[in-house]
Amino acid sequence: MQLVNRRFIIPVVCIVTLSLIAGCTDYKKKYDYLNVEHQNLEGRYENLSTERQQLADRVAQDQATIDEMRRQIEELNKTPAEATGFEGMDVAFDAAAGTITVTLPNTILFDSGKATLKNATSAELDHILAVLKQKYSGKEVDVVGHTDTDPIQKSAWKDNLELSAQRALSVTRYLIQHGIPEGQVRAAGCGPARPIAPNTTAAGKSKNRRVEIVVNMRQRAAATSQTATSPEPQATRQRAATPASTATSPQPPAKSKRG
Repeated sequence: MQLVNRRFIIPVVCIVTLSLIAGCTDYKKKYDYLNVEHQNLEGRYENLSTERQQLADRVAQDQATIDEMRRQIEELNKTPAEATGFEGMDVAFDAAAGTITVTLPNTILFDSGKATLKNATSAELDHILAVLKQKYSGKEVDVVGHTDTDPIQKSAWKDNLELSAQRALSVTRYLIQHGIPEGQVRAAGCGPARPIAPNTTAAGKSKNRRVEIVVNMRQRAAATSQTATSPEPQATRQRAATPASTATSPQPPAKSKRG
């Protein structure tokens, strides 16, 4: 009887022992896995904390630059063109929106009904390029085309919206070809939707036919850098590399100061 019990007990003890050893091995693997995961999460947390601090520093620096420009305009009586560095140009500065808008009449850049730049080089665009590289490196830029309300008659464009978008793309490509990073520039066409003067006179229509180069002093939110929705009139937005994409155009400067 004792011999039988021993024969039965010994295998059971071996099985239990092996099970315990296997269980310990499994727990060791789980511990090692969780420990690696913990270290990974700690690393990600540290990276996010660093990025958050860098973003906060950049936001503070951008706001300080905006405040200094506003001080120069309001207290030192400088024009927006002088305060922003775009001397000799039509410049609007909007401190609330954090934007600098440089306006170029279409007559400087394009022939009537055309979307190709008049010349291979442009003194006005080269001046803007120099300021962008010197003072606003890394800032996001919107190139926005506008037209008057006169309907398209002789040219091949479907409507003024398409013409304004293609003109904005031409300027955008010029900036990219001369050193502005492609991912930093967007092109938008508004057609006649956002006039700055009445379209009832020749002088007013001439003012409305324009291209605006908008420097965003504050970084755009990631969700709005691709597309955005707005109750404003419809416009066509395109990137130079992907002219087929569309969305609404950036908001025009509000309560801006020109000079």
